[in-house]
Amino acid sequence: MARSVRTTPKPQALPAEKEVLHLRNRHRARYNFAELVARSPGLGAFVHLNKFGDESVDFANPAAVKALNRALLQYFYGITHWDIPAGYLCPPIPGRADYLHYLADLLAAGNGGVVPRGAAVRVLDVGVGANCIYPVIGYHEYGWRFVGSDIDPVALRSAQRIVTANDALAGAVECRLQPLPARVFDGIIGPGEAFDLTICNPPFHASAAEAAAGTRRKRTNLGARRDAAPVLNFGGQHAELWCAGGEAAFVRRMVLESAQRPTAARWFTTLIAKRGTLPGLYHALQLAAAVEVRTIAMAQGQKKSRLVAWTFLTPAQQEAWQHETGKI
Repeated sequence: MARSVRTTPKPQALPAEKEVLHLRNRHRARYNFAELVARSPGLGAFVHLNKFGDESVDFANPAAVKALNRALLQYFYGITHWDIPAGYLCPPIPGRADYLHYLADLLAAGNGGVVPRGAAVRVLDVGVGANCIYPVIGYHEYGWRFVGSDIDPVALRSAQRIVTANDALAGAVECRLQPLPARVFDGIIGPGEAFDLTICNPPFHASAAEAAAGTRRKRTNLGARRDAAPVLNFGGQHAELWCAGGEAAFVRRMVLESAQRPTAARWFTTLIAKRGTLPGLYHALQLAAAVEVRTIAMAQGQKKSRLVAWTFLTPAQQEAWQHETGKI
């Protein structure tokens, strides 16, 4: 598709921070632990009354977090077999679901307000991880098909086991090993291949020491002793938690590689955890001549984050792209 000459707009100001989850998010209400335990009995050993007299689990305990995730995936998304290797990332599911729901809104904005559903919508999950969370949620909620990439063979085998073990995911996910650890799209997106969305939760920290310090802060906030060893309640391997230059360096690489294949996706997107990453990302997108940049604020409890989406296609090109790829 030919690219037209255009002026790169500056991104809009960061929207006001949100306090609640997306309206379509299944996790807006308090967890009904009786129903969760009935569906996933293994969770029962971790449920207790907290200081407010409410049923909960110890979110500083990795085993409890894993049991809760397994129950949520079974109850809400029909996943009957889910496990991850010890020490791998076990992410909070509500926030992951929010990312996908806001991306559905992004696609709907260019489709007459209607969220496109079904197998024609293809999504590339950069860093699918051992947990395979985004494809699980995205396929269940919208019927989208996913390609999940990862640099870690152990993580990718785990993701493939989840897909293979669940009939509900049949034909929904293709797992691809990234042979170039320092790359994002190079080595994954084939010639002429196109996705409606690329998604990514980039490594947050710039070093192992920074990751350990962040874990200590998180566990202290969850009630652990300050001098306790930095056990990762949500887990995480090196590639999941940190990379040289941290989040900022990773997303700059992503922007550069996206500009080299501007028609490979309708929207390239990434989560951004650090507000301070945004100015450098916006500058990189201006240099890359992105046609449009959108920033969408998200929240899960006290945690604030945002997703940034960019495209190299004009509105007319986006419409033509949808027609050519059979979306409308």
